[in-house]
Amino acid sequence: MRMISSLRNLFFTLVVLAISTSALSQIRISVAFGPPALPVYEQPICPGDGYLWTPGYWAWDGDDYYWVPGTWVLAPEVGYLWTPPWWGWSGGVFLFHEGWWGPHIGFYGGINYGFGYFGSGFAGGRWDHDHFFYNRSVTNINVVNIHNVYNETVINNNVTVNHISYNGGAGGIEMRPRPEEEMAEHERHVGPVSAQMQHMEVARGNQELHASANHGRPPIAATARPGEFRGGSVMPAREAGGVYNPPNRGGNPSRGGNDFSHAVHPKELPAFERPAAPNTGDPNRDRKYKQQQDKMFAKQEQERRNLQQKQEQEHQRMDQQKASEAQRQQTEQRHQQQTQQLQQKHVQQQQQIQEKQQPSRRK
Repeated sequence: MRMISSLRNLFFTLVVLAISTSALSQIRISVAFGPPALPVYEQPICPGDGYLWTPGYWAWDGDDYYWVPGTWVLAPEVGYLWTPPWWGWSGGVFLFHEGWWGPHIGFYGGINYGFGYFGSGFAGGRWDHDHFFYNRSVTNINVVNIHNVYNETVINNNVTVNHISYNGGAGGIEMRPRPEEEMAEHERHVGPVSAQMQHMEVARGNQELHASANHGRPPIAATARPGEFRGGSVMPAREAGGVYNPPNRGGNPSRGGNDFSHAVHPKELPAFERPAAPNTGDPNRDRKYKQQQDKMFAKQEQERRNLQQKQEQEHQRMDQQKASEAQRQQTEQRHQQQTQQLQQKHVQQQQQIQEKQQPSRRK
């Protein structure tokens, strides 16, 4: 366990270095569950002409998700727009796609960040020569101080109201990049400016912004300027975007608890803890519920065995190919992701079947 923890800390250090040196990093994160839903919050008023809105997002510090508040940032160059970062599930892992500045908006996972970022493109404003004009219908602008504004009704095609914060995987946004978004990624662009990097570091050091503390409802959801986490311009989250149930909290595994974050292979996971036999007073209902439970547990046990067998076969191939230590570490990290993702799915299935039974128990 100590070795895994040390590798995880080393990996996160490399992640931070990658963030500071690459504008289009796809960073492999050692976590088996997606970020919390996006919190619901108000946009602070724009502090001045030339500031562009950068929506808040969930980042990862090696042990926990933490909220990086949305904020207004001065564009690094005239004509540049901000493409927000986003999380995507791919190849059994979550990848973090770093945000960047460029002349056109790229793909940001189809995530509806609000305030002009409704999943594709940007409707919060546009450049006209050397001035940025703000769309007052979706951004909070004081027209006394800023006169380059317009009003344009935005038709939000994201008709499903949700606060999903990642693309792909179980429950994620199902959207792929458009041709123009792929072209935008090949244009000249730059990564986050220094003010944004400092803003992220301040957020990372604030324990109140960690999901384990705020449960998806950060007390600082947005700020008027980067790094300004105090004062009247700080906007708290009105509510969490959804229930946050991280899978690696202590407790009954059938209720979403039991810390399995160090399990690398299915055989290292705790045994399934079956709930007590139902006794609602309705024998037929109880019998049907128990049959559903038995069927579910049998399927889950088979899925564990299948994954264990698959991983053991990969170990055998590595031995035959005399894989390097680096290759073995990468494989073990992938196995850990696969194992924890499978456990998360099983926990959710157990929760769902128990929730269906709850109403009949209260009758």
